[in-house]
Amino acid sequence: MTSRIPRDSRLRLVRPRPLAAAPRAVNQRRPSRPAPRPPEGTPAPAELARMARTGLAGAVRVARWADAALGPGSDGATADGKATLSESTARRAAADLGLSPAQVRADWDTARLAGLVEVHGDSARPGWRLRAWDRDDSAVLRGWVALFDAWSLAHPEHEEHEPAAVAEVVSAMPQLLSFLQLSAGPVPVEQLLDLLQQRVTELRTERCEVPYESGTEQPAGSPAAEPAPAADAPLDPLLDWALKALASVGALTYGAGQATLTPLGSWAVWVKLEQICVAAQSPAGNIEQSAEDMLRGCAQLRPNAARAEYRAWLAARPVGSAVTQLIDAARGEDALLRGLAFEALRVVGAPAEPDVRAVVVEPALRPYALLWLAEHDGVDPEDAHEALTRNEATWLWVDTAAAVADHGEAPMLVRHLEAAVQPTVPQLLDEVRAVGHPRTVQVLVALAAAHPDPALAKAVRRAAFQVHTGG
Repeated sequence: MTSRIPRDSRLRLVRPRPLAAAPRAVNQRRPSRPAPRPPEGTPAPAELARMARTGLAGAVRVARWADAALGPGSDGATADGKATLSESTARRAAADLGLSPAQVRADWDTARLAGLVEVHGDSARPGWRLRAWDRDDSAVLRGWVALFDAWSLAHPEHEEHEPAAVAEVVSAMPQLLSFLQLSAGPVPVEQLLDLLQQRVTELRTERCEVPYESGTEQPAGSPAAEPAPAADAPLDPLLDWALKALASVGALTYGAGQATLTPLGSWAVWVKLEQICVAAQSPAGNIEQSAEDMLRGCAQLRPNAARAEYRAWLAARPVGSAVTQLIDAARGEDALLRGLAFEALRVVGAPAEPDVRAVVVEPALRPYALLWLAEHDGVDPEDAHEALTRNEATWLWVDTAAAVADHGEAPMLVRHLEAAVQPTVPQLLDEVRAVGHPRTVQVLVALAAAHPDPALAKAVRRAAFQVHTGG
């Protein structure tokens, strides 16, 4: 009596697709919503990127010097565990580049703020933007926007300024920048000062910091009985500092009693206004949901629509707590939410890296975290699956198959065979049985029920039975 189980030739799989695409297998519909367009007169992205490259040329030069001369994570690169350039390294860079140590330090700080250099624990290393600097305009523009966001750090205020007043001015500057953008031309500093005073007054009113009038009786021990230093701080020097700081990062020009946004600055303000609009009106209305409910709401959205929803949800929360909620959702039993959580973490980007790196030790999250880290380090998403071992790739195949089985359709589960790294079904079944995924039996049973080839379905059912019985 001969065996009715087909030979390997009948069970050979289609050439495997990269596993980086596996979590996206649940929904592959094309987006159709057009992207918002910047205001008329805004230079093309390639021209904006050229401007950003010019403005950040010094920071790029120092970052590349550090990459070549020190190597990632060199002990001599920093002095305090915060990626502050050590004295000896600054002098060495100054000699090699023909600059002063002070200029080297300034360019190094700019490189850090623009993401050209990334801080990891007690060391610094080249960021992915530095690797992509010459070929990726979007990486350049994101780096410049990161510097624009950190304008108050790029040009610190004088120590004599009252910290509370400085904080008020920093909070008020988005409104001034919006006014500059709408004006589309030079604006007198006196007009900006008047607007700043109005905004600061609004901020104090929102905090109920209305000072008592002279002679009015105050409750004993009342906090209002103490004079508010910020209320007495003159705003003129603080506005001067803010405008100089924004000019130092290339967001505006400042002189002769007026300020004007540069093309880069005008574009960046428009980007920020678009982000605020996204946060205020999320496409699918999940902005106030928990991470798990938000991810479930995104499960049936097109990829671009889902990313817009992730951005809106993230914009409404502190980054730290949002990342924690997403990782907690990924730890649940729903494999689909696991994949979607890491898609949302891709939108977060660099701020999520420490938390993602921390979950590499968790078996259920390890493959997702390794793929995320590989892409974050600049590996092409099509090649990111090479960061996984054969065992990790098989585990991820089973986890993604569980998501498809729970939320997809039978033909989609059959097509998921293409994502396996094993060249034949018998090899796949052997390694799936050995990997120990808790959903192995359910996945194999669902695959056997969905596959149109009776012989293959029988082999898969037999493997499911052996896993179930421990055989």
